[in-house]
Amino acid sequence: MLETKNGIPNEERAVLVGLIHNSQTEQQVHEYLDELAFLAETAGAITVKRFIQKLPHPNSRTFVGKGKLEEIKNFVEGRDIRLAIFDDELTGSQITNIEKVLDVKTIDRSDLILDIFARRAKTAQAKTQVELAQYQYLLPRLKGMWKHLERLGGGIGTRGPGETEIETDRRIVNDKISLLRKRLKEIDKQAFIQRKERGELIRIALVGYTNVGKSTIMNLLSKSDVFAENKLFATLDTTTRKVVFENTPFLLSDTVGFIRKLPHHLVESFKSTLDEVREGDILLHVVDISHPAYEEQIVVVNKTLQEIHAFDKPTITVFNKMDLYEQNTFDEWLDKDIRNEMLAELKEKWERETDGHCVFISAIEKRNVEELKSTILKKVKELYKMRYPYKTEYLY
Repeated sequence: MLETKNGIPNEERAVLVGLIHNSQTEQQVHEYLDELAFLAETAGAITVKRFIQKLPHPNSRTFVGKGKLEEIKNFVEGRDIRLAIFDDELTGSQITNIEKVLDVKTIDRSDLILDIFARRAKTAQAKTQVELAQYQYLLPRLKGMWKHLERLGGGIGTRGPGETEIETDRRIVNDKISLLRKRLKEIDKQAFIQRKERGELIRIALVGYTNVGKSTIMNLLSKSDVFAENKLFATLDTTTRKVVFENTPFLLSDTVGFIRKLPHHLVESFKSTLDEVREGDILLHVVDISHPAYEEQIVVVNKTLQEIHAFDKPTITVFNKMDLYEQNTFDEWLDKDIRNEMLAELKEKWERETDGHCVFISAIEKRNVEELKSTILKKVKELYKMRYPYKTEYLY
């Protein structure tokens, strides 16, 4: 299941499809499709063209309506395009109806994210979590996917072979989900024991939107070699390292990145991985300030933290990629004083928003890293003093 479900071969040519409707503006749809293109690239697909439809709400049969689907079909024919990726979740019957018209494999954003997760999963825990999410995604879509078999059905009083196939598959999938949940519970117990064995050390978890530079910061602070790549979900498995600043030790964990429209079943499946976040003492919320939608990304991360009950923790917001922000914002002829004034206003704004708990850095250029370290150290020492007021071994 982990490897084969809707796998995307490298260099597969694809079209992207988005929908402007009552709860999604045109600007948002363009931003979502930019991200979808990056997801497709991460999965090994090449985006050939984007299609956008405007409807009050998604069409129940074809999502974008018959006319737009014909337009996509006319473009796809003769261009060696084998994949259509829709930005919103599709039902099983919608997938079947779209594939009948387009004659190409059709997936949605959730399926694409699951495909990437399946590729990135390395540990037994991550592989089990992804497989569980895949089956949970598949279960409500079985009926729509088996609809063509229902037409083979027998006469009055018989269930028909199509329905029998659906019931059989549903039972198999439900059994598999139960088995995977049991397996995850066992893995979770082992992980919980490992976390308990870490003793009294303060724990810091790196959180943030995917591809904001968490793994690069992890490598910088812990002097370790965590995989970092300019692709979405480069890090899937949680990595924890012991770090010591000025004789003060603490544990630093890198965690899976969040993303807009993250499938709920994926959040559910990865709750055990996100225990590192839930059980952390301090969160380092890393933000890619160079991204045009970075403020929306902050909202997405905060919403996900609320979902996993980890929002009310001491948090240091780390605005990363300041080098790219300045490159994108300022031209070379801008007066230096105006530039400094604009940077000061930006910092003042976020210091107000975060009650002063923020740092502006460039991990790649190692800019302001010492300020980040001293901010972390100050917060870690404060927590040690609160938690162990009669112990001084961690503080000096």
